[in-house]
Amino acid sequence: MNLRYKTFILFVTSAILVTTSCKKDFKEINTDPNRSAAALPEALLTPALWDVVTRNNNRALRLNNELMQDHVTTSDGDEIHRYVIRPGESDYMWNNWYQQLTNFKDMYTRSEDLNNQTFMGIALICDVYVSSLLTDTFGDVPYSDANKGKDGVYQPKFDTQESIYMSLFKKLEEANTLLATGNALTLEQIAYDPIYGRNLPAGTTAANGSPIVINNWRKFGNSMYLRLLLRASARQESGAVAKIQEVVTNPTTYPIFTSNLESAVVRYTTTPPYTSAFFTYRAFDFNGNNGLSEFFINTLNGWNDPRRELWASIDGGTYIGIASGYPRGQVPERRSAYVPALMNEPLLGNIMNYPELQFILAEAALKGYIPGDAKNYYETGVTNAITFWGLAVPANQLTNQEIIWNAAESTDIKMEKIHLQKYYTLFFTDFQQWFEHRRTGHPFLPKGAGLQNGGVMPSRFNYPVYVQSLNAANYTAALGVFGADDLNTKMWWNK
Repeated sequence: MNLRYKTFILFVTSAILVTTSCKKDFKEINTDPNRSAAALPEALLTPALWDVVTRNNNRALRLNNELMQDHVTTSDGDEIHRYVIRPGESDYMWNNWYQQLTNFKDMYTRSEDLNNQTFMGIALICDVYVSSLLTDTFGDVPYSDANKGKDGVYQPKFDTQESIYMSLFKKLEEANTLLATGNALTLEQIAYDPIYGRNLPAGTTAANGSPIVINNWRKFGNSMYLRLLLRASARQESGAVAKIQEVVTNPTTYPIFTSNLESAVVRYTTTPPYTSAFFTYRAFDFNGNNGLSEFFINTLNGWNDPRRELWASIDGGTYIGIASGYPRGQVPERRSAYVPALMNEPLLGNIMNYPELQFILAEAALKGYIPGDAKNYYETGVTNAITFWGLAVPANQLTNQEIIWNAAESTDIKMEKIHLQKYYTLFFTDFQQWFEHRRTGHPFLPKGAGLQNGGVMPSRFNYPVYVQSLNAANYTAALGVFGADDLNTKMWWNK
């Protein structure tokens, strides 16, 4: 039996063992009677991470991309682009994120049992990734008591977002330390890695592949650390600003991404099990009634950005979008839409990439958090955001009047340039466009005449309705600390 076939068999078997159906009950979310207590860490990693990224793509298409004006629906009854988010939207994300958190926590425990520091570190990075999605989407959430159904905890208390962030920072510190001295990986273990192990050159051996894979995971963890530190940087009590400087100025202790090749991407294929969220979709299922927005298309047109060809269809010989937030009863005709090839695009499995890190560093330098020139970070991000997609950078890209970095411009204009570029870098990257817009107010999105919610971008999603009944006491206690369970209650990091 060859290694590729063995990998596939283990993936499928593991998926059956660790994945359960989504039930609206805390006990069933936190316990899995079919899970194998003796599963190998690598067997837990592959299906759990693939499931998270794939379901994130699904909801990026449905929720993030409409809120953030990547596209606009031409179905008058779908009002997400008008800032109408119904509580029922929350169940899918809440259930699946908590389900896979159980698997990542089990992966850590199993790795600890085997004294495998490498997989302990990888498990912590995956835990932080999913936990950050939960808290940045909902705010205060069950954390320290969560995923303890097997211990009889079916009504977990809610933790404050501040305490969750402090714990996430500690986990990333631990992951960095564990991976610095982690166990070597076998060739078979490398092959199971859905991010870095599958993308090594042909002929890679354990001797030369193991240090590459481990170091790339370490770089991913520390790059994500900077993402979360910057998100918390407005809160002095977080200590984030000093830590950002420490991470950036100590590359030996805290290695971070240095090229597109190190980006954390679950690269999809058209061969199971590594297929995308849209593998079984028809073109209509993918685009449905969605047309790309004026904001999304007009910016790319102004930049003469080569990514248009990969993302957008041509309408009437050109690329043209439609207005977002239109009033009820004034449905526009769809123009440019997503190119159907995106349904199976390998890069839609992006978790975090190198150009995003460059825009993080550009903002940090602009605000004086780190030494270095914000212009250099910005321009590196601009060019690598294009080459990340396998495209050549136009010769005049950095001198385009809509892109060029002008030292005389205000900080606000520079922030807009950084975050407008970052917006496209985060294309189909779970809810990161929305998170960053809520944190910074950038990029500036046009406001349609039909917007609801007072014309204010939602700050969060409601907790699932069933949480109110199945965990009523802790839910009520959480609201007393966090605030009202509505769309406009802000996060700890942007209050």
